[in-house]
Amino acid sequence: MAQEKELGQEFKDLRVKIQEKKVVIGAEKVLKELKAKRVQKVYLASNCPAKLHEDVKYYASVAEIPVVDMAYSNEELGVFCKKNFFVSVLAIAE
Repeated sequence: MAQEKELGQEFKDLRVKIQEKKVVIGAEKVLKELKAKRVQKVYLASNCPAKLHEDVKYYASVAEIPVVDMAYSNEELGVFCKKNFFVSVLAIAE
């Protein structure tokens, strides 16, 4: 139950960041920003491609940036971000 509340609050915070346009969407952009250490947190869709998942986890561990594995698919994240395409990975920009 406590984990659901934490995830709910995190989801609300993410929605605020999206409305403020302080997110980076897309694999190439997120990886670029991750390598430059210009993101605070990374979110991965539940069905994110394995290679991308591996790369993001690696670069995030090097940069000591937290990665959140979402319980939502890339289609659901696309709808959540109000985009008309699937979103496998997104990050909160600094």
